[in-house]
Amino acid sequence: MAQILFEDTAEQHQKLMQCIEKHRGERGALMPVLHEAQDIYGYLPYEVQTLIATELGVSLAEVFGVATFYSRFSLTPKGKHQVSVCLGTACYVKGSDKVLEEVINELGIKCGECTEDRSFSLDSCRCVGACGLAPVMIVDGEVYGRMTASQVKGILDKHRD
Repeated sequence: MAQILFEDTAEQHQKLMQCIEKHRGERGALMPVLHEAQDIYGYLPYEVQTLIATELGVSLAEVFGVATFYSRFSLTPKGKHQVSVCLGTACYVKGSDKVLEEVINELGIKCGECTEDRSFSLDSCRCVGACGLAPVMIVDGEVYGRMTASQVKGILDKHRD
């Protein structure tokens, strides 16, 4: 996958700086600043982490440590369309690994990545509670049950722009 370049608008930068100013000097400022930065950018790119570390007077290692410890934070952008394949036991036994393999082939990205055009991001998950529909793929919150690898392209094509 090609590296996705960080894009920062003046409005995003201004919102981040206002957030940093609001929390500057507060004990525990890092968490609310990271939360707001995640909301502003949709993820926490290296450049944003570096700016936060510099402005709050903490190490980049501390920022990175917090950002990677909590699952709420993402270091990679999310696509316009978010795809997830369940790898829970029921789904896996019924072939979700083959469904996931086909999604990977179709999109050209691995789990945790985003397509270069930011149209799709891909994740796997453990049990979404739809075991009776196994194997399951979810696109933008819509559950597709009893999936086969041959159905993947058609479903993804419905979500392509």
